[in-house]
Amino acid sequence: MECVVQGIIETQHVEALEILLQGLCGVRRERLRVHEICLKSGPNLGVVASEVRLICNLEQTEPTWTVRHIGGAMRGAGAEQISVLVRTMVESKASKNVLRLFYALGYKLDHELLRVGFAFHFQRGTQITVTVSSVNKMLQLHATDEAVPVTPGIQLVEVTAPATSENYTEVVAAVSSFCEYLAPLLHLSKPGISTGVVPTAAAAAASLMSDGGGTTL
Repeated sequence: MECVVQGIIETQHVEALEILLQGLCGVRRERLRVHEICLKSGPNLGVVASEVRLICNLEQTEPTWTVRHIGGAMRGAGAEQISVLVRTMVESKASKNVLRLFYALGYKLDHELLRVGFAFHFQRGTQITVTVSSVNKMLQLHATDEAVPVTPGIQLVEVTAPATSENYTEVVAAVSSFCEYLAPLLHLSKPGISTGVVPTAAAAAASLMSDGGGTTL
């Protein structure tokens, strides 16, 4: 399982967000350049549609592939009362021939994206990953060098943390607590719930840039 929240931020405020994250996390950022291919099952694989994402890390000297299947989100009164989405997720490393394999199984290409930005991986109550990236679409199949932004001037921020059925309440609490530190710059909510940009972002960014992120929280 994983816990996840998302939000958006104007590109002009990304540097301030990076300064804030650096102070909060105390670790170096990692460059992010990921080619993401979304595949959906064909009719020969059953009446219930299945979706898998093939993720290629282009920052590695030898690009590495990962297969990710995102399942259903936790439902019920308890799930509605928390601000973090809890969902099942299965992930596994794969060879460079994985795309050919899924095509042979009957999966079809739905869409592909290129995410470019940075990520922070750190421990704060639980293992948390924050990614900040511009989302780009390919004008031609697999042409990552020709990708163009889907939303120019806006970047996607995602906070994720691994969880289990036994500890997800503690993980949700840790993620929610961490997100409060980012509130002056961006709204973070469950995926699919758009909250827009934060009115206080410009002032908060200016304050962070002038301070230079010298204080570790």
